[in-house]
Amino acid sequence: METITIPSSEYEALKGEVARLNQQVQWLMEQMRLSKHRQYGASSEKSSYEQLSLFNEAEATADANVAEPELVEVERHYRKKKRESGDRLPADLPVEVVEHDLPRDEQVCPECGGDLHVMGRETRRELKLIPAKAVIVEHVRKVYACRDCEKDSCGVPIRKAPMDEPVMKGIFASPEAVAYIMTQKFVMGAPLYRQEQDWNRYGVMLSRQTMSNWLIRCAEDYLAPIFEALREIMLEYSPALHADETTLQVLHEPDKTAQSKSCMWLYRTSGYNRHGIRMPMPITLYDYQPDKKAIRPEAFLKSYKGYLHTDGYAAYHSLPEDIIIVGCWAHARRKFTDALKSMLEKDREGSGAFVGKQYCDKLFMLERQFTDLSPDERFLKRQEQAKPILDEFHTWLNAQHIVKNAFGQALTYMLDQWKYLARYLLDGRLEISNNRAERSIKPFVISRKNFLFANTPRGAKASAVMFSIIETAKENGLNPYVYLSYIFRNAPNWNIRNDLDRLQLLLPNSVPAFCKAIADA
Repeated sequence: METITIPSSEYEALKGEVARLNQQVQWLMEQMRLSKHRQYGASSEKSSYEQLSLFNEAEATADANVAEPELVEVERHYRKKKRESGDRLPADLPVEVVEHDLPRDEQVCPECGGDLHVMGRETRRELKLIPAKAVIVEHVRKVYACRDCEKDSCGVPIRKAPMDEPVMKGIFASPEAVAYIMTQKFVMGAPLYRQEQDWNRYGVMLSRQTMSNWLIRCAEDYLAPIFEALREIMLEYSPALHADETTLQVLHEPDKTAQSKSCMWLYRTSGYNRHGIRMPMPITLYDYQPDKKAIRPEAFLKSYKGYLHTDGYAAYHSLPEDIIIVGCWAHARRKFTDALKSMLEKDREGSGAFVGKQYCDKLFMLERQFTDLSPDERFLKRQEQAKPILDEFHTWLNAQHIVKNAFGQALTYMLDQWKYLARYLLDGRLEISNNRAERSIKPFVISRKNFLFANTPRGAKASAVMFSIIETAKENGLNPYVYLSYIFRNAPNWNIRNDLDRLQLLLPNSVPAFCKAIADA
C-alpha cells in the first residue's frame, strides 16, 4: 500500500469537500424519497404513533362527541345495530307506475277453468335517470285595443299583458339554460367544448362561443352586483378571514406571454361574526389578478380591520397594520411530515422531525377538544393548555441545530413564522389552521384541470365571480342550479344595481326555501 503525504491544509480542504458532497448526496436522497412518496404514497399526515408518545392512548382515541352505538337485543347477547345505507331518495320524487298483467284470455284457472282474481301484488322499484332535454319556450303576450275607440276616436289605447324581461334581450337563452351551463362548468367541471359536443349529439347546435358569451354577460350584469354586496358584508361583519391563492393561465393577458401565470386569490369568512356568534351566511369569494403581488390582497381588503389566516406567503406580511396575520399550523406540521417522509423508515422514530410533528399533533388534538366551546371559553382553554406546549415547543426549536435537509427546512420555517403561528392564541374566534381556505380553493383547482386556462382577462374575472357565487351558495346549503335560475329570472326585472333592497333578496340567506339543496333541506 502506497502512502501519500499531503499538506494538512490540503487534507482539511479535501475532508471538508467530502463532508459537503456527503451532505449533498443525503439531501438528494431525501428529495428523491419525498418525491416518490408524493407520487405514489398516501397523502394523509397521520403517523403510526398518532401522538401516543405524548399523552395517554385513551385520551387520544376518546371522543365525547361520538354517540354510543345502539344495541339490538338478539337471543342471549347484544349486537351492534346495522348501519343504514347512505343511499336514499327524496320522498317527493315522482313515481312512474308500470303495471304487468296477464292477458285477458290467460286469466283462467288451469285446473277448473274458473276466473282468476288478483290476490296480491309484487313491487320492484327502480331509479330512472332522464338525460337533460332541450325545450323551446314561446312567450306570447296578448295586446289589447278598444273596438269602440277604433271606430269613433282618433287615438286607440293599447294595453299589453305583463311579461317578465328576458335574461338577455335579443338572445334566445332562458334563465334555466344559463344556470344549467354555468352549473355544468363550475360545479360539475364540464368545459364548454364538452357541453357543446353533448348538446350536438342531441341535435342542439349550440356553440361554445355562444355559451361563453351568455355566461360572461350574466356574470357581469347580475352576479357582479351580488359579488360586491357579499364582499362588503364579509369585510364589515367578519372578525377573521381566510386567504389563499393559486395560479391561472390567461392566454391573452396584456403585456404578458401566453405561457405566463396569473393568479386567482381566495378570501372567505371564518366561523364567527364580530359578536362571537356563528356566521349566519358563510361567504367565499375569488378575485382574479394578473400577478401575486402584495398590492392585490391590499386592494381587495381595503377598509378591512381584523385577523387574516394565511399560509407563509410573504405578500400577506406587508399588509397594513390593521390586518393581523395569523399563521397556519397545518402548513407548519406538513413541513415535519415531509421531513419524516424523506427519511428512511428505520430512522424516523425519535428523530427531530418526529418530535416536531408530535408537538404539532398535540396542539391539534387540543383544538378538537375545544370544538364545541364558545370563543371566550376556547380562549381561556388555549391559555391554560396550549400556551405551555407552545412555549416548550419554541424552546425546543431554538435548541436545534439547523442543517441543509428537510428537517432543517422545517426548523427554518417554524422559526421564521413563529410570531404568526402563535397568534391564534390571541382570540377564541381564531382557528389553528387555514384549512378553510384550502378547502374552498380546491374546487377551482379541480376545475382548472379540466378547462386548463382562461382566454382573456374579462373571462377570468367573470369566472372568479361565478365561482364566488356558486361556492357561497354551496356553503349556505343551496342548490346552485336552482339558486342561479332564481337570480336570472328575477334580476332582469328588479334593477338590482340601483335598488339595494331588491339586491338583498338575491343574497344566499334571503332566497326562498325551494333554493335549498334537498340533502340540506
